[in-house]
Amino acid sequence: MSLLEIHDIHTFYGNINALKGVSLQVEEGEIVTLIGGNGAGKTTTLNTICGITPPRSGQVCLNGQDITRLPPHKIVELGVVQVPEGRKIFTRLTVRENLELGAFGRRDKTGIARDIQSVFERFPRLEERQRQLGGTLSGGEQQMLAIGRALMAQPRILLLDEPSMGLAPLLVREIFNVIVSLNANSGTTILLVEQNALMALAVANRAYVLQSGYITHADSAEKLRHDPAIIEAYLGG
Repeated sequence: MSLLEIHDIHTFYGNINALKGVSLQVEEGEIVTLIGGNGAGKTTTLNTICGITPPRSGQVCLNGQDITRLPPHKIVELGVVQVPEGRKIFTRLTVRENLELGAFGRRDKTGIARDIQSVFERFPRLEERQRQLGGTLSGGEQQMLAIGRALMAQPRILLLDEPSMGLAPLLVREIFNVIVSLNANSGTTILLVEQNALMALAVANRAYVLQSGYITHADSAEKLRHDPAIIEAYLGG
């Protein structure tokens, strides 16, 4: 049984069929990446998993439990936590307040304090700026904060939506190092949506390619990195 499975998902925006029978699975402890061009349906896939955009048909299962029709906050409580595209931190709240809001569903004050300290150890710049308003942080720092806020919810699976968007190359490498570290050192399972296909395939165990709402390829990340069609379409080949 996979940690996350989605089966034959059809998601619509009005009459527009955005996902057309998408199926994928993520095993516990894996990094799985979902790559594809703009408008392929990558963010819609994550929003469908999280309950933000429920599917018209199909099924989303977490560790065998059907979560397809649960409201988003219940899905978060079960451990499915998304870092959204564009970060969407609370710009008028401090760094610490953003982290505290990540733990809104928890009541264990000691555990929350411990996890905030753990985020600060992972992202020392956030500790230095913990009283600073989120909107005054750099783009890279805001991405760190968005990831840290998600970690405060104690995810079983972390959904990352375009974490490298808008960042300088040096910061992109830093964020991807964080992704690898989270998986390797904390065992965090990750579903990564990323337009930087080269970086995504370099860190993932397995990969799916989404095109116009359909899964067109599914294989190990290593094999897809050397697939001539993938190289031509997504790796600048």
